[in-house]
Amino acid sequence: MSVKATWKISAAVMASRVLGLAREMMFAGLFGGSRWMDCFYLAFRVPNLLRDLFAEGALSQAFVTTFSKKLKAEGQDSAWLLANKMMTLTAVFMSGITLLGILAAPWIVDLLTSLSRSGSSPRAYMPQEIALMITMVRVMYPFILLVSLAALVMGMLNAKNVFGIPALSSCFFNLGSMIGGAAFGYWMDPKWGPQSLVGFSIGVVIGGLAQLACQFPALRRAGYRFVADFQWRDSGVRQILRLMGPAVIAASVVQINVVVNSVFAFGVGEGAVSWLSYAFRLMQLPIGVFGVAVATVTLPALSRAAVSGVTEDFRSTLAKGLRLVAFLVLPSTLGLALLAEPIVSVLYERGHFDVEDRLQTAAALRAYGYGLLFYAWLKVLQPAFYAIDKRWLPMLVSIFAIALNLGFNYFFVFVVKWGQESLALTTSITAAINFVILFFAMRIFAGDLGIGELMNLLLKVGVSGGVMACVCVLANHFLFKNLTEIPFVMKVVWLGLTIGVAAGVYFVMTKVLKVTEAEDALAMLSRKLRK
Repeated sequence: MSVKATWKISAAVMASRVLGLAREMMFAGLFGGSRWMDCFYLAFRVPNLLRDLFAEGALSQAFVTTFSKKLKAEGQDSAWLLANKMMTLTAVFMSGITLLGILAAPWIVDLLTSLSRSGSSPRAYMPQEIALMITMVRVMYPFILLVSLAALVMGMLNAKNVFGIPALSSCFFNLGSMIGGAAFGYWMDPKWGPQSLVGFSIGVVIGGLAQLACQFPALRRAGYRFVADFQWRDSGVRQILRLMGPAVIAASVVQINVVVNSVFAFGVGEGAVSWLSYAFRLMQLPIGVFGVAVATVTLPALSRAAVSGVTEDFRSTLAKGLRLVAFLVLPSTLGLALLAEPIVSVLYERGHFDVEDRLQTAAALRAYGYGLLFYAWLKVLQPAFYAIDKRWLPMLVSIFAIALNLGFNYFFVFVVKWGQESLALTTSITAAINFVILFFAMRIFAGDLGIGELMNLLLKVGVSGGVMACVCVLANHFLFKNLTEIPFVMKVVWLGLTIGVAAGVYFVMTKVLKVTEAEDALAMLSRKLRK
């Protein structure tokens, strides 16, 4: 696995996640934690869930695994034939799913809102809310078709060791959804009332189209030419579909939990869905930059290494990926948990986003942060099971995790009557249990994954993180004691200074403790600065 490739993807994904965060900041300023914003997020959950399952989850993983093996075993021409078959099949099938979703929108909305109308604190719905959600679901459903095709294109490019443009494609989605959404939203309601959210729903589709189209030039340079191929009775297609079935469930655990959390949150009270969404976007930043980046580079390497079975190359690639994720994500976990309030205040607290929104979003962010490392590890570990054709185990573990999440959610919300932060906590607990089970299962299949080296790394980065945490605690006590009275510019300066010092302390400590991953990262940064 190339550290250089990982950092290249990290930079691209960082740009994408920052733009995604800018999109959430725009929503927070325009709509805050309003019930209308809750409606938008809930309506977006279904097409976004299908995107994560079929497009960027199961389809992407299954396709990359099969395409990479075919590319190595049979050559480029055979791999392109498989790509044409899958592009055609995906276009036809997802068009049907899109049409079905548009027709079934009223039933989808009824299902999403049914739980929050029951229980100990049922929420009353205005007819305008239901009508708005139905309209937004119908408008956004074509997004799943566009992003599924984009995921296939991304898979082809990754298998050809082209990582930059696919990683940047999400930037085009965020730009398209922001610019197109703001334009249509203003056109439909210049006062930014509920109807303007339909314009932002149109922006989601515009963003999906941009994410697909931006990759076409790179794909053409890689040698691909699309020709519709309806001959789907093919061993490669069957292999992808066989991998997809279990992968849909295995990759779905966190995303289904997010949807379930939103449904429960809709019954907690006004603003809860929005608070969870704002916090989840912040949690996705380090996962996208580090976890997804490492996983993107690791999956093709694991697939190629697994052609000859579970070899030492396979074990070392997976172990290195897990260690690199731990080194990169642990400081993010501590930073998000300890600096939650100043981070939320700087990024969101303006316009309709008030102090109560800040406190509730920060509480959810801290709860999400507890499971951040496990969530990022799963991005690397789950695809490894598909590479060695042990796809059923992640599926079974995920079913258990989803059931566990439902139980925790019901207990926390309806029995203990905790707030929306308890829903974020269940996501963290579920991710941790999911990873622990899969890690020890992989040890059975693959043998030693360097657990001694991993524990040694965790000890060193834990010590480094502890020193870094002291910086954050001192900053909270002396710099961020009363965020309401601190001018915005000063909050930005103090937060930037705190993060910079904390990150510097962490890297210096890991360097002193001779963490190999720190040396790789610093060497890479040094080479970049000399250019």
